[in-house]
Amino acid sequence: MSSIQEATLKPADTSKMAISMVKSSLLTSLTYLVLLMFLFPLIWMVMAGFKTEAQAFATPPVFFFTPTLENFTRAMETYGPFLKNSILIVGGSTLLAFLLGVPAGFAMALYPGQRTKSTLLWMLSTKMMPPVGVIVPLFLIFRDAHLLDTHFGLILMFTTINLPLVVWMVHSYISEIPFGIFEAAKVDGASMLQEFFQVAMPLALPGIASTALLCVIFAWNEVFFAMNLTSSTAAPLSVFISSFKTSEGLFWAQMSAAATLTIAPVMVFGWFAQKQLIRGLTFGAVK
Repeated sequence: MSSIQEATLKPADTSKMAISMVKSSLLTSLTYLVLLMFLFPLIWMVMAGFKTEAQAFATPPVFFFTPTLENFTRAMETYGPFLKNSILIVGGSTLLAFLLGVPAGFAMALYPGQRTKSTLLWMLSTKMMPPVGVIVPLFLIFRDAHLLDTHFGLILMFTTINLPLVVWMVHSYISEIPFGIFEAAKVDGASMLQEFFQVAMPLALPGIASTALLCVIFAWNEVFFAMNLTSSTAAPLSVFISSFKTSEGLFWAQMSAAATLTIAPVMVFGWFAQKQLIRGLTFGAVK
């Protein structure tokens, strides 16, 4: 059948198909090239972790070398306590941000007040404030409250960072649900708590799950506040990377190995959760 169709194609149609195939190939090649440009710093960092210190600093750069696991072995010697701190702080801050942010987003979406819109804009504006502008008063508050270098202190800090994100995203997801569903629940005698747990939560679950994933990723990658508010006891993995910059110099290869070990858990987590993340981020985009 296909040979008959090819035989009936006109030369002009064949030429259009060839041009279309060439355009498709060029577009695919360009996509891979752009992807390589974005991933090159990550690839280079992973490669540096398998080099010696001399090879990592070599000029011109060394692309072909014999890989060594020495840097990863040294990084693993102190990796465990930092990983434990990261898991505890990221998990605690995400849970606390949800306990506060999900009910707030639900209430702002279904029971908006006169200042709900301005409150949401104010919460969004806090994300635009440069962290260096508040680090001094925050440091003094944490010092006087004895929260410096404590797990609870960093959990509070990361909760504050992620709370606007949770409120905004939950507010958006709840707003996407047809209001008639909630009115029908009220007609059936549902209380506010029943609306929240039995109507809103199941319908907005994909969006809430993607919000949790974003909170985990943002908290895991946060560096500035972690470095300024912790030192050793509660230091997460982001501080672990900087420990390879000492008074003796910058151990670039070891730092690259430490950075690779730091991003590995969240990359694996993101890889397995990517379908849920995309589903949640596109929740309500198509009605």
